[in-house]
Amino acid sequence: MFYLDFNIFSLIIPIFFLLVLVVVFLSFVPVGLWISAVSAGVKVSIFSLIGMRLRRVRPDKIIRPLIKAQKAGMNVNANQLESHYLSGGRVDNVVDALIAAHRANLDLSFERAAAIDLAGRNVFEAVKMSVTPKIIETPWISAVAIDGIEVKVIAKVTVRTNLARLVGGAGEETIIARVGEGIVTTVGSSQSHKTVLENPDSISRTVLSKGLDNGTAFEILSIDIADVDIGRNVGAHLQIQQAEADKQIAQARAEERRATAIAMEQEMKAEVEKMKAKVIEAEAEVPMALAEALRSGNLGVMDYFGMKQVQADTAMRERLGSTDFTKIFDKKEDK
Repeated sequence: MFYLDFNIFSLIIPIFFLLVLVVVFLSFVPVGLWISAVSAGVKVSIFSLIGMRLRRVRPDKIIRPLIKAQKAGMNVNANQLESHYLSGGRVDNVVDALIAAHRANLDLSFERAAAIDLAGRNVFEAVKMSVTPKIIETPWISAVAIDGIEVKVIAKVTVRTNLARLVGGAGEETIIARVGEGIVTTVGSSQSHKTVLENPDSISRTVLSKGLDNGTAFEILSIDIADVDIGRNVGAHLQIQQAEADKQIAQARAEERRATAIAMEQEMKAEVEKMKAKVIEAEAEVPMALAEALRSGNLGVMDYFGMKQVQADTAMRERLGSTDFTKIFDKKEDK
């Protein structure tokens, strides 16, 4: 009995280790994926799948897109997909883009699609936009015509992806900026805002002829004016501001002239005060000069009294000249 149990136990251990080895082998070697590839007509060996495991590449990320490409008739091999995967690219997205481009008869090679994907752009969305154009709507763009009236415009730009310029080409922001610049230039060269309102299609024709898609990742198909509105009278506003500025300048100059006149008046008053001081100083020296003339005999007594009489006559004439006789006569008549 003991011998029978020992024989059973000795059989279980090898079977257990064999099952473990099979599980490990199947987990490391994707046999099921290899069978799917072979059944789909994809020529890949089991050793290639093992090599992908050793290179830390998930075989399903390579084999499933490869099957999809082979079924779509694309000339893509596993080495290309594995190289793109190791570079950090999105293999499945690139294959979907190649299939979509092939169905739409677009010229897109694997190398260009991989470069677009590695550049950070969604190559599959780019192919779809190349097949189905996208409409980009600009915000309100304000421009001023020559007559000074502000015109506000909204434009819708229909674009499709240019796969040849997708790597290194400018994005939607550049398209919007260039269209806005073209609208501002076109409206600004119009003699009147009425011309813009009457023929809004002239804006789209002029802007479209400028080749605004140069250097961008898109090709502009059409530019349509969606809405046009009238804004402020910028010309009148600028004239009002200019008049206000001229007024302030004139006031500043007048204030400058007034300050200069006040300063000159103050200087003249100072000069008059100086002259009065000199006159007072001179008058103070007159008695001393008279006394010295009397002592030296240069002036006689009679001459002195004659001078006094002349001064008295002069003072009387000044009083008479400053007297208002009409008031005196009126007072007498009232009495």
